[in-house]
Amino acid sequence: MKRFWNWTKNEDTGQRELWLEGVIAEESWWGDEVTPAIFKEELHAGGGPILLHISSPGGDCIAASQIYTMLMDYPQDVIVQIDGVAASAASVIAMAGTTVRMSPTALMMLHNPWTTAMGDAAEMQKAIDLLDEVKESIINAYQIKSGMSRAKISHIMDAETWLNAHKAKELGFCDEVLYEEDDAAEQTGGKPDFIFSAKTAAMTLMNKVLGSIPKPPAEPEHPPDSTPVQGPEPEPAPVSGIQPSNGKTTAPEEPKEPVTPVTDNRVRAADLEKRLSLLK
Repeated sequence: MKRFWNWTKNEDTGQRELWLEGVIAEESWWGDEVTPAIFKEELHAGGGPILLHISSPGGDCIAASQIYTMLMDYPQDVIVQIDGVAASAASVIAMAGTTVRMSPTALMMLHNPWTTAMGDAAEMQKAIDLLDEVKESIINAYQIKSGMSRAKISHIMDAETWLNAHKAKELGFCDEVLYEEDDAAEQTGGKPDFIFSAKTAAMTLMNKVLGSIPKPPAEPEHPPDSTPVQGPEPEPAPVSGIQPSNGKTTAPEEPKEPVTPVTDNRVRAADLEKRLSLLK
């Protein structure tokens, strides 16, 4: 079997470090008595706290269950550090940490277990029942760590949920976000930002430099009126029918239509009396 774990020792602190990278158990641990025994033997080959690095898309749920149980039974602290991703079965192993830390760029993914099955309806129903029981066993690990209700965890798994570091911490699957200062959450009203000291200093310096650059004056929307340049006086308009000095003849003006006066159709009182007398 291809090993998906590796043990190292930190030369500065002397702490043992366990690295879980890649797919967890490319071959199933179901019925395998050798590989789990090797892992357990190496786990108890030394003492002291363990720093467990996880960057895995998941894998065999049986292997994840056995590793989870071995880490929970380990007598010393197990500090889990999610460097890249802890998805599927890898997120179950992460729940065994005494303290779970996540990089601010790391992700955690929870989803329902799945399998392949073949056969008639009875065999399909057996597979469904098995998946239901496997899901309940996984919920046990999530609930012990987070304290969340089983119904809410089940909904999260149904939706195949991806969590960033802060969301995982909010839900109780993570205890700490790496490189984050304690006072950052207080300054941002409980929503901490990522703290990278070098980048923060660089951005602060850049903001100061940009703020010190004077802004150009804004152009007015309507430019002020300027005094027009005196040009040559225009030539007088030629009289109709008279040839100007340049030799061109101008067209005579068309006569304007006479204005028709408005007729007043109102009848005066005196005229009305005369008409009435005639009718009599």
